Amino acid sequence: MLVVLVGGTIWWLPAWATLALALAAAAAGAFELCGLARPFGAVVPAAPAMAMAAASAAAVAAPVIWPASAEAGLVTLIVMGALLVTGITSLAAMPPAGPGHAVFTVVAVLLLSAIYIGLPLGALVWIRAYCGPPSLVWLIAVIAISDTAQYYAGTFFGRRKLAPIVSPKKTVEGLFGGLVAGPIVGGVLSSWGLEGAPAWEGAIFAFILVLFGVAGDLFESLLKRSAGVKDSSALIPGHGGVLDRVDAYLFAAPAFYLLARFA
Repeated sequence: MLVVLVGGTIWWLPAWATLALALAAAAAGAFELCGLARPFGAVVPAAPAMAMAAASAAAVAAPVIWPASAEAGLVTLIVMGALLVTGITSLAAMPPAGPGHAVFTVVAVLLLSAIYIGLPLGALVWIRAYCGPPSLVWLIAVIAISDTAQYYAGTFFGRRKLAPIVSPKKTVEGLFGGLVAGPIVGGVLSSWGLEGAPAWEGAIFAFILVLFGVAGDLFESLLKRSAGVKDSSALIPGHGGVLDRVDAYLFAAPAFYLLARFA
């Protein structure tokens, strides 16, 4: 059902519908991030974190969705509002006894909400609006198939741990499986998803994105292991939380954005 919802929104509906989906995901992901901070004794106000994540996503996507005449003022308003929320919330969240380590945790979570969650989800919307639905579907397919290949290669051939402290189930052999499957898919679909790019270019592009995706997966695992939990939340029955579903894309999407803009 979730795949149908996301896929249908990306392919059939206007770009602003993808933005709406991204804003909801950003808010939910920020809420989960606040929950991950509780074991450290820091009570992070969820509403400002959710607002900052959504605002950051909108700030990235705004230039390619809204008319140019409104673009500058809207983006400036969003960014300035997010900064004001950060400052005010940081002060309001200080413990009654005065400044302490909890303040650093609160500020870090707020900034992570904007930078780690909001900006990458906004980049996904930018890809949909600027490059077109096929490019975003291409990115999703590369990461999803790479993840699947990593799982099965690790299950059947895995011997050496990739990052035993952070993610004990990940193996070097699994990583190799993903680094093979992702570029194959990227190369085969490059002429369709990357506006006629040759297969070798799509394969190289995909290889880079898979590496970033693995880094994103490991980073989220580090956050969860630090908090002592298995999943970021139980929002999606049987699949964990929003962060568990988009962790690889949070690193891969900015890489795609930079490659599309400057490569």
